[in-house]
Amino acid sequence: MYRVLIVDDEPEIRQGLRLKIDADKLGLELAGEASNGVEALERLEDEAFDIVITDMNMPVMDGVSFLEACRERHPDIRLVVITGYEDFQYARAALRHQASDYLLKPVAADELADVLAKVTGELDGERQETAREERTRWELSQYYKEMKEHFIVRLIKGEADRENAALERARRFGLDAWAEAEVRFLTVGLRERSAATVRRPAPQAAGEGEAAHRPDKWGEEGNGTAGRYSTRTPDQFRLALELICRERALESGACEAFRDASYPGLVHFATAESEAWLRDFAETLAEQVAALLGFELAVGLGRSATGFRSWKEGYLSSLLAWNLSESGLAEEDRRSPAGRTALTGEELKVLERYLSRGELEAFERAIRQPLDEAFKASQTGFVKVIFQLYLALEAQAFESHIALDHAEQLWLRPELALALDSADKAVEFLMRIADKVARQQRHEAEESDHALIDAVLRYIDENYMTDLNLTDLAERFNYNPSYFSEMFKSKVGKTFIQYVTDARMTQAIRLLEGTQLSLWDIAELTGFSNASYFSSKFKRMHGVSPSDYRKGVK
Repeated sequence: MYRVLIVDDEPEIRQGLRLKIDADKLGLELAGEASNGVEALERLEDEAFDIVITDMNMPVMDGVSFLEACRERHPDIRLVVITGYEDFQYARAALRHQASDYLLKPVAADELADVLAKVTGELDGERQETAREERTRWELSQYYKEMKEHFIVRLIKGEADRENAALERARRFGLDAWAEAEVRFLTVGLRERSAATVRRPAPQAAGEGEAAHRPDKWGEEGNGTAGRYSTRTPDQFRLALELICRERALESGACEAFRDASYPGLVHFATAESEAWLRDFAETLAEQVAALLGFELAVGLGRSATGFRSWKEGYLSSLLAWNLSESGLAEEDRRSPAGRTALTGEELKVLERYLSRGELEAFERAIRQPLDEAFKASQTGFVKVIFQLYLALEAQAFESHIALDHAEQLWLRPELALALDSADKAVEFLMRIADKVARQQRHEAEESDHALIDAVLRYIDENYMTDLNLTDLAERFNYNPSYFSEMFKSKVGKTFIQYVTDARMTQAIRLLEGTQLSLWDIAELTGFSNASYFSSKFKRMHGVSPSDYRKGVK
């Protein structure tokens, strides 16, 4: 409903105008009256109106002065002017002050209805355009957030673009200041709620009525029987945890929350703030989660990492810290263990090479040495090395699309690490996973070309919006660029460039059909260098321009 203010110094004329307006039919609310311009301006200051119907010949403030003041103070209000035939100069003044229309006295009901219908139609159009603009801004912000998180995940997975390209993309997402800063990672997840940690209501005296049987917010009933919420598990609160974490990150303005598909129950944070700041943030978050969800938050604070290429190590250290927080080790044991506590980056690369080649005997010898050393030094160091080796194996398993059994998912059951109370047991546990990975990789090697192409196409489909080129992709998958190019064309039936263009164009069509994003935004989101190139490419492929295509979508 659009609110209407009627301004005229004669009460009977104001009443007559009310009677001539079919407010319900036009979608109007006759919300107020004023007897002169001064009174009308006061009403406009105190209340929101969309349309003003005003006489021009009034005392106190003449119509021209009122129009000037109204246009200056309330430029969005629609003005409909009423004037006598003998005062036609007022009509000219109304047009000069951008009134929507003017009517000559005596005002006919049908003429007034036509003018108001035209004005409401204009207002409807403006509202629709505003809604479209807001929707477009929202869609763009969502794509921006998704692309930003995708970029962060690529960095923590060690899949950073070339250094210059990574820095340019970081600049787009406002992360360029983090390129050489000390960045810290935090990993959080809900801890299984034991009976000892479930809050119970205070005992109540007999006869206190139904309050004695009402379940409290922690899921326990006053009469001592199990509450209907007491059996809920952390898995049922994953979405709630993620929403809380994202909201807290947004409120802080100093960290980024993100998810890693490899660890569906966890949420991670990255920040360039100090360790003290991150600890305070984690403490506040834990308090909020406990209050809202009734679960304790398990927290892992990683080591600082400087430079995008070291983010993977910093992120893995937060995963390791989270696992240790769940493993049952005492806090003081986790802080300063003696002896061997970690493998170097070079040692991990050697292990990855052994595994990728299927050299399990060499892999076993390589993991046994650090495990033996850590076991002799301290329990804490031993557990840390187990987790570090496990995380490396799990990453390989994830990349090879291997589903680990529940008993093999150490991050889900960290207490299992304590059961590995000898180097032999740890080696046996880790080698079971390594054998799975090696067997899968042998199978992939037998169909290497097909597996490679599937992986390449999947990578292109997930990263079409980035700067993709054949040489970099061949290097990523350890192939000679010339051989890779020929193999790609023979297996896919298209050249690399044709496939990338098709993938981008498919996404562009989806955005053209389902959003109101501009051609510049669509070109940016789909990896085309600019809107002009996108438009010309689209027209060559589809025979029409993107704009004409969008107009033709039913």
